[in-house]
Amino acid sequence: MPTVYDFEALQIDGKKVALKHFKGQVLLIVNTASACGFTPQFAGLETLHQQYGGKGLAVLGFPCNQFGAQDSGSNAEIAGFCQLNYGVTFPMMAKIEVNGSGAHPLYQWLCKEAPGLLGSKAIKWNFTKFLVGKDGTVRKRYAPTDTPQSLATDIEKALAA
Repeated sequence: MPTVYDFEALQIDGKKVALKHFKGQVLLIVNTASACGFTPQFAGLETLHQQYGGKGLAVLGFPCNQFGAQDSGSNAEIAGFCQLNYGVTFPMMAKIEVNGSGAHPLYQWLCKEAPGLLGSKAIKWNFTKFLVGKDGTVRKRYAPTDTPQSLATDIEKALAA
């Protein structure tokens, strides 16, 4: 049975990273956008990273331009935006697709493991979040409207497991 550790991604600087690098950590995987109504969630994601990073949480941001063309910049522009406007220090990955035939394999797996409302496998919008346990399996999927702060209790439970 596959786990998150079976996948690879490109960091925003273009370097390949095997997700097995995060083995034993709790992961919060988020599809992000720089020009979305939910973009201020970067601040909350960074707070979670600062608060729980030393305890074993890794927040991973995956920019995506599939929803209203709200992340049309280059990877370098996205990285600069996140750092300048929100002080993001958690790992940002290269821009990907999360839906359709071009969806990144990681997102194909995440959506299969944790379907959305009414069993939908598609990502509905920017800032959909997936919490992955230390064992590499998906614990929960969160809607874009779920704020990073509202995930704290579930993160703490995952870290304690």
